[in-house]
Amino acid sequence: MPGQPLWLRCEKKEFERRAALTPTTAKKLLDAGFDIFVERDEQRIFNDPEYEAVGCKLVDNNTWPSAPVTTPIIGLKELPESDEALPHTHIQFAHCYKGQAGWSSVLARFHRGGGTLYDLEFLTDASGRRVAAFGFHAGFAGAAAGALAFASQKKDEKLGRLEPYANEESMVNAVKRTLGGSGKGVKALVIGALGRCGRGAVDLFRKIGLEEDDIFKWDLAETAKGGPFQEILDVDIFVNCIYLASKIPSFVTQEKIIAAGNQRRLRVVVDVSCDTTNPFNPIPIYKINTTFPEPTVPVDVGPGNPALSVISIDHLPTLLPREASEQFSSDLLPSLLELPNRKTARVWMDAEALYREKLAEAVKAEGL
Repeated sequence: MPGQPLWLRCEKKEFERRAALTPTTAKKLLDAGFDIFVERDEQRIFNDPEYEAVGCKLVDNNTWPSAPVTTPIIGLKELPESDEALPHTHIQFAHCYKGQAGWSSVLARFHRGGGTLYDLEFLTDASGRRVAAFGFHAGFAGAAAGALAFASQKKDEKLGRLEPYANEESMVNAVKRTLGGSGKGVKALVIGALGRCGRGAVDLFRKIGLEEDDIFKWDLAETAKGGPFQEILDVDIFVNCIYLASKIPSFVTQEKIIAAGNQRRLRVVVDVSCDTTNPFNPIPIYKINTTFPEPTVPVDVGPGNPALSVISIDHLPTLLPREASEQFSSDLLPSLLELPNRKTARVWMDAEALYREKLAEAVKAEGL
């Protein structure tokens, strides 16, 4: 009797090397009776033979549109923009549930095709916590990129192209070398420090040598008074790791930055949360996502004031693609094992109910 099929598609986002399914997780699904199809992909950190060795069936790159509509398609990043209808069930990060730019047109594709979206960001356990997230590695990599950008700023240079690292140790060593051997003397503020992302950022700063008293760890208690916060302007690197669900006062504003003049210490902002097009973005000092080839965007700070740059890369964990993928895929595994029973398993039922709610909003917004 055929098992539950699951199709791992290639990632179309440039420089994305992570995978929603690793060979390790795929093997466990195969052992549980799944049929796993894996698209060939030279960009993925895991090479094709690694999947083949555990028993996955390899298929041609980007052929998921021709897969049986009864086969769920799993990936990480959003699909390329298109008007093509989507008849399949897709498991991915779609970035269309919080009013992001183009949200309704994304969901309209599912409406036209009759497909279903299970957004990975909204697969939650009974307490409402995400079952799997890249948060720790996003924070870790974001803090590393911030430290590299700060080192470039000190030399009056712009941070150049970022490349993935083999592992955490190689990343830490590279950052320390760029800082002259240690991050001692650098001051950093992390907002959302108690979450997975924030813990990752704090861990990186510790490992590159920042003094504990120079790592300011803020969460709900510290931000309760409402921004903008002068304290952000008094550190070298600010890392935003919050999960934004509603409008809050801005953490930092262009007006405050300009008013601080040359008294401002802040040189780098890393927006790991990267809700660039979210109307509630609490860091309204930039308007674009940055990329690995061009990691920073300058902020208009007024004439004669020290430079300030923002890093707003929306897939930072791919700087540590193998480790980040293994951790995420392992956390996702218990939910994937329930996929054959998705009409009765709570995690999938809740995700589908949310999808139906958002789909109805999109249908109305699009006039369908």
